[in-house]
Amino acid sequence: MGYSLSRLTLESDHFDPGNAAVHGVGNGQTPNKPLHNLEHEVAQLTKLRSAPNVRLTQIGPRRRDLPVSTVRMLAGREGNYSGRGGRFSSADRCHVLSRYLPVNGPWFVDRRSSRAYVSQFSADGSLFIAGFQVYARMSPIVHMVDVGSSEVESRANITEIHEGLDFSSGDDGGYSFGIFSIKFSTDGHELVAGSSDDSIYVYDLEANKLSLRIPAHSSDVNTVCFSDESGHLIYSGSDDTLCKVWDRRCFNTTRKPAGVLTGHLEGIAFIDSKGDGRYFISNGKDQTIKLWDIRKMSSSPARTPGLRSSEWDYRWMDYPPQAKDMKHPSDQSVATYRGHSVLRTLIRCYFSPAYSTGQKYIYTGSHNCCVYIYDLVTGAQVATLKYHKAPVRDCSWHPYYPMLVSSSWDGTVAKWEFPGSGEAPASLYY
Repeated sequence: MGYSLSRLTLESDHFDPGNAAVHGVGNGQTPNKPLHNLEHEVAQLTKLRSAPNVRLTQIGPRRRDLPVSTVRMLAGREGNYSGRGGRFSSADRCHVLSRYLPVNGPWFVDRRSSRAYVSQFSADGSLFIAGFQVYARMSPIVHMVDVGSSEVESRANITEIHEGLDFSSGDDGGYSFGIFSIKFSTDGHELVAGSSDDSIYVYDLEANKLSLRIPAHSSDVNTVCFSDESGHLIYSGSDDTLCKVWDRRCFNTTRKPAGVLTGHLEGIAFIDSKGDGRYFISNGKDQTIKLWDIRKMSSSPARTPGLRSSEWDYRWMDYPPQAKDMKHPSDQSVATYRGHSVLRTLIRCYFSPAYSTGQKYIYTGSHNCCVYIYDLVTGAQVATLKYHKAPVRDCSWHPYYPMLVSSSWDGTVAKWEFPGSGEAPASLYY
């Protein structure tokens, strides 16, 4: 599979969204179960990162079942009720900003004649990159493109600005495989990739060579990522239904994963790390997102034969209705989220931004042409963004601003915001 890159400035005109709509948990979907009445650690951490200072909650009368109003918090900040010199803490900020979901719109960003497969904001939010299908061929070579130059916008497909990294280097058999997933390390010095030969690869960009190959799973490795800034732990997900944790510090000695997490009934489509070295989420072809705590992992997978249907293929078949309510008897996940659909392609899911929401939500594309936003703790489906005419494979929430961009197989890239003005903030234009 190949992609063409488009560098977008999000300076788009407002367009009529047609059938665009936003729906919450009241749309007929069964609510997901909450996390043990807020007793679980991840619920407490989320509360700490997105709850206002207790002194700000005591300003005047209010209903305890409602969040503290923004006006009340601003008044408390000006009066220095929290003792922070008239400043909000990061939790205060998240409490305010997380209430303003990017659900208004959409506004047109880009449209191509081919399917949009991937789309992401840069870490600082100054760039948005979208990848479109341009040809179908599996390859062990990953191309890197310099997007730092203003000239790249019109030259993104010219081969001389591509740098090819060969992940098959050192393979004595000369076997050709394909790369399904790739992620940068936080420091930008390494790449980790998942492949069609059931393996994980780590590429050292500074040395310009392959540094590690891990025979990781018994089927395609669809998704990989580093767990945190240290780069020591790697998470992987495969069509063998398992999520695995790999500790590079001891792999050369043990040649085994640090642990295995069982719970999905079908293959893993995507993994996103919370960035704390403990929690991550996975999107599964069993039509669920699962939240994991790696401290619950086992040394080997639970043996539960007969749960998977060998006759079902997500690429062209609907998910069997009788399987929708099935649960793995050895499920080690912390929580499960349902409502979206994972069919035809490897749909991606993410934690919402730490800066503006305290990672209070998770969001995902869906085969049914929508973007879903779930409350991490309660499991409630807080928003469903409807506009596209084909599967939404990827979507990206701006790291600082209440803006979400969705990309679909209909070739359209659309922008959703909270304000609804269609005007991108000045901070986007550097």
